[in-house]
Amino acid sequence: MIIAQGLGKKFGSLHALHDVSFEIGQGQWATLLGANGAGKTSLSRILAALSRPSAGRACVAGSWIDEKPEQVRERIGVVSHHTLLYDDLSAVENLEFYAALHRVQQADERIADLLNQIGLWARRKDPVRTFSRGMQQRLALARAMLHEPSVLLLDEPFTGLDVHAGRMLTHFMEQAVQQKVTVFMTTHDVEYAQAHSQRTLVLVQGRLCLNEESHRVAAGQVLDLLRETGPSGTAPAAGQ
Repeated sequence: MIIAQGLGKKFGSLHALHDVSFEIGQGQWATLLGANGAGKTSLSRILAALSRPSAGRACVAGSWIDEKPEQVRERIGVVSHHTLLYDDLSAVENLEFYAALHRVQQADERIADLLNQIGLWARRKDPVRTFSRGMQQRLALARAMLHEPSVLLLDEPFTGLDVHAGRMLTHFMEQAVQQKVTVFMTTHDVEYAQAHSQRTLVLVQGRLCLNEESHRVAAGQVLDLLRETGPSGTAPAAGQ
């Protein structure tokens, strides 16, 4: 579960986030949409307990970030532009390293299962530097799921992926949701969000302008919001 209450983020005089509030239930897949500079990465970093909000607070995976940030980090999995993999280590060595870091029980079985799920068992002994971008991103997702987190945070996970890798990534996330993992993903792809997520959120200039069940939202409505600004360059409020 994810709860955001009045989150704000400032970088000097720049307001990256303004009073962002929402709730995502356990086992729900939510997608956050927004243009470049809308505040998506700032929000993702706050939810991952990697950045402190300037205002408000958030509860992720059962813990309030301002009270127990380390506990939050232990209970979540994170996938972003950066894979957090070691290029000179093999696929299995990378997962063994993270398994030890998270004290994963029956690590060998868990690693074998994940490598089979992402289609990399045959390449398990190869250095990560020999992998394509898609293969590295699949391995990064396995890394994020290794310790069986209750929340999975993905920041633009499809960047640079081919169609096959994208489909495999989608299937993996669908399986995670079936296992009651909460998935929170940022993307630019409106059609993808509508097709796969259960909840759609839209950020415009740091303000949450839409928070609705995906089946209730038309793609055109989202596109209009992404193009729209209110008076003096401010974003429209949610519901407008």
